[in-house]
Amino acid sequence: MTRAVALGLAVFLIALPGEAQDMSGVAQSPRSGSIEFRLGGWRPQMGSEEGLSEDPFSKVFGGSNLLLFEAELQRFFYQGIGSAGVSVSLGYAEKYAAALLPSGGASAERTGFHVLPIHLRGVYRFDYPAFHWGIPLVPYIKPGLIYMPWWVTKGGDIETVEGRKGRGGKLGWEVAGGVSFLLDVLEPRLARDFDSDLGVNHSYLFAEYTYAKVNNFGGEGFNLSDSYWMFGLALDY
Repeated sequence: MTRAVALGLAVFLIALPGEAQDMSGVAQSPRSGSIEFRLGGWRPQMGSEEGLSEDPFSKVFGGSNLLLFEAELQRFFYQGIGSAGVSVSLGYAEKYAAALLPSGGASAERTGFHVLPIHLRGVYRFDYPAFHWGIPLVPYIKPGLIYMPWWVTKGGDIETVEGRKGRGGKLGWEVAGGVSFLLDVLEPRLARDFDSDLGVNHSYLFAEYTYAKVNNFGGEGFNLSDSYWMFGLALDY
């Protein structure tokens, strides 16, 4: 199976348009950064908190993931053997379910769990082979910090339990890595027009895996850590 995939990839690269094999000589507008849009499934690992016999999140909201959407802005400070810089991103996810009664049964009222992940990351993309050798796969890595505000609603308002508001925030660290596919190789002429008309140097589809520890570096309270995949679109500008 592995040999078949490798052979298929080799045939695909050989079959790319000749003008896409080397992009180093193509006139382009200056490139300073990138913007990404991505979607993926995420759920907090509250059941791994010390002293808990069951997962309180799964008890209320079930076993399915939240749909997480994020937008990221990257700024490059080095472009040579790859591109390196920093990025900031903002995301949002929510999930609703029937609120639980003291007896453990479901009530007619709805409760919701909301998160707003904020990321500050370093970025390194090994894009030299894509731009100079026509290999359209760009691996990258993004280590950084994450702050995740969260809040719980009930009946549309912030839920209050024993006088305490159901909201807070968690700090942690993360490492994300992935591979981007350079779409320019499919339509080089359209890619040049995209650059000259809108200033978009390159466009990519990507798959990204994130390992995040979001528990105030071992502190008490909700554990919002998770490991998850995300998929999206990136545009260099």
